Amino acid sequence: MKRKICFVTGTRAEYGLLSRLMEKVDQDLDLRLQIIATCMHLSAEFGNTYQEIESDGFKIDKKVEMLMSSDSPEAICKSMGLALISFPDAYKHLNPDLIVLLGDRFETFCAAAAATVCRIPIAHIHGGECTEGAIDEAFRHSITKMSHLHFTSTEQYRSRVIQLGEKPESVFNVGSLGVENISKLTLLSLKQLENKLDFILHKKYLLVTLHPQTLDSDDGSNHAKQLLNALAIFKDINVIFTKANADAGGRAINTAIEQFVTTNPDRARIFPSLGKIVYFSVLKYAEAVVGNSSSGIIEAPSFKIPTVNIGDRQAGRVQSRSVINCSSRSKAIIDALKIALSSQYKESLVDIFNPYEKKETAINIKNQLKFFQLRNILKKEFNNHISSI
Repeated sequence: MKRKICFVTGTRAEYGLLSRLMEKVDQDLDLRLQIIATCMHLSAEFGNTYQEIESDGFKIDKKVEMLMSSDSPEAICKSMGLALISFPDAYKHLNPDLIVLLGDRFETFCAAAAATVCRIPIAHIHGGECTEGAIDEAFRHSITKMSHLHFTSTEQYRSRVIQLGEKPESVFNVGSLGVENISKLTLLSLKQLENKLDFILHKKYLLVTLHPQTLDSDDGSNHAKQLLNALAIFKDINVIFTKANADAGGRAINTAIEQFVTTNPDRARIFPSLGKIVYFSVLKYAEAVVGNSSSGIIEAPSFKIPTVNIGDRQAGRVQSRSVINCSSRSKAIIDALKIALSSQYKESLVDIFNPYEKKETAINIKNQLKFFQLRNILKKEFNNHISSI
């Protein structure tokens, strides 16, 4: 009987990371791929990105509607309640042998909590990481404790998962799926990209993504204002924005950016979603990545371009020396951008190494999903032997 591997995905970025692994599972004759799409994938506001999953040739087995029309903390909690109500029905219908989750978002936490109660083993990707400026920090480590197989992106993160009490034999440092995707995908030429985006790219441009700092009292609007004030100084550089995610405060950021784009139509565009090929193609030709997305930390170094990492949302992550950290104040962002855009700094990045890169990430994860012994896996013992890391 085929082992049923069920992927739960809620965002464009997460699916972009998972898609190649999903393809490997689907191609394996001994495995059966199942997909649950939820959260931002099912929202018109965020681009109905479930359609990207389907256009890639995958069948979505279940759609779990959960996202409220507001992004206040109260609405996020209600969305989590809807998720917890809905995931068990999807699991009962699909009856998977293993749930695969990536990352640390609130819908991922809900998927893990429901799987735990439903007694379904969980494989977790990208555990052990730190994002000290976001509530994702707590969600991520909680998911680790509910999971049974762990695939980390660096050895330091593997050590942290073991530090949380997980057995070393169930924790694998496999590198980042996103970094591997870069080397496996055929990216667009600059002309193809211009046609796809309907935007002239022969001028220098920045790729900008700003998410809420969810442990901060600001609703996102002030952080957006500080960033946009800084970008206004660099009038000779175009800007491609991708929308903030569905965290509390995300809509305030998107509204501010949309106003900036309306005021600067010749040099700025905003997209709810780019898809993995277009996104990485945009990344390839960008002068720098700006904002606080994990992509600026994890994938951007593979293109040997600078990242201006704003605020503390990503604080604690392993970083390449291509990352320039700064506060959320306009002056600090301007200073960091001047460094990033300087020819001297760019030349220094020619030989940088991406700490998230390892060979055959997707294959190594797929093989563990296929062969790891699941009998009695639900009965976890706390690993007290930290010296065994």
